[in-house]
Amino acid sequence: MTAATRDTSLDAVYPDYLHCLAEADEHAAVEVARGLLDAGVAAERVLLDLVAPAQAEVGERWARNEWSVAQEHAATHISDRVVAAVAAYADVRPTRARIVVACMDGEWHALPARLVAEVLRLRGWQVTFLGASVPAAHLVSYLHRHDAYAVALASALPMRLPHAHRMVEVCRRSDVPVLVGGRGFGVDGRWARRLGVPWAASAPAAADLLGDERALRAAAPADLAHLADDEYASLVNRRGELIDSALADLAQRFPAIRDHSPAQLDSTVSDLGYILDFLAAALYVDDGSLFTEFVEWLVTILDSRSVPAATVEASLAHYGGVLHDFPRAVDFLQRGRGALPVADRRAA
Repeated sequence: MTAATRDTSLDAVYPDYLHCLAEADEHAAVEVARGLLDAGVAAERVLLDLVAPAQAEVGERWARNEWSVAQEHAATHISDRVVAAVAAYADVRPTRARIVVACMDGEWHALPARLVAEVLRLRGWQVTFLGASVPAAHLVSYLHRHDAYAVALASALPMRLPHAHRMVEVCRRSDVPVLVGGRGFGVDGRWARRLGVPWAASAPAAADLLGDERALRAAAPADLAHLADDEYASLVNRRGELIDSALADLAQRFPAIRDHSPAQLDSTVSDLGYILDFLAAALYVDDGSLFTEFVEWLVTILDSRSVPAATVEASLAHYGGVLHDFPRAVDFLQRGRGALPVADRRAA
C-alpha cells in the first residue's frame, strides 16, 4: 500500500471514527482502528493521525459547549480503549532501555501522554506509563526502585509549570534525565526552555530526543532569577483570601450571582481560582503572554456558556487593585484586560 493510499484511508475513516466517539460506540471505534491496521497502516500512524486529532476535536467540541463533560469523558475513555487495542495488535517487544512516562501532579489529561508512551513502545523502548497526576515524591520513589534511562513528563495546562519545575528537579537529583511535552509548556516549548528542560513537540520528536543522550542531558540552566521578588510565593499564599474577596466583589457588581445555584457558585469560584493559578504560573516563568492567552481562552469558554466577559474584566480589575504592590502581577493583569473584547473593558 502506498503512502498516498494510506493517507486517503485515514482521511476516509476519520469522520466514521468521530461518529463512533460521538455515539460512545467503543466496539465500532476499535473496529475502525483495526481495519486500518489490517489494511497495512502503521500502528504509529493510527495513533497519531486518527486517535490524536479526533481527541483534539473532542476537546474543541467541549470548549464550544457542543458536548457535555459526560460526553467528553465517554469519548476519551473510548479513545483510551482504542489505543490499548492498537498496542495489543502491534505487540512490539522491547529492545531498548526503560522510559518512565507520567503526567504532572495535578494534570488529569492523560491520553496525550499515553499516546507518547505507546509511540515510544512501538519504537522498541521499554515503557512504564504511570498515568495522570503523579505526585513528585511518588515518582522519585518509583525511580529509586526501577532503573530508568529517562523520564518523560507531560502537561496540557501552563498553570502546572511550577509543579513541573519541581518534578524535573527531583528527577534530576535522582540522576535521571528528563524531557517534557504538551501545550502546558507553550506551543513552541518556550516555558520548558525557561525551566531549563528539553522539550519535544510531538511523540516522534520525543523518540528522537531520547535517542540522543547528549542532547537529552544538555539543557541550559533554568532562568528564574525574577522569583527573587517573591511575587509568585506571596500570590500562592494569599490564594484563598483573594478568591473570597473577588467573589464578594462580583456579587456586589452583579447581584444575580447571589441567586446562583451551588453548582454555578462552585464554577464561579473555580474560574476565580484558575485566574490566580494562571497568573501565578505567568509570574513563575515571567511571561505575560501565558496569562493573556489564558484570558482569551477563558472568555471563549465562558461566552459559549452565555457568561458575559464583563465578569472576567471585573475579576481582573479587582485582583489588580488588591495586588497593587505586585508590579509584575499588575502588569500581567492589565495585559489580560487588554485582551478582552472592547465592549467589556473598563477604565483602569
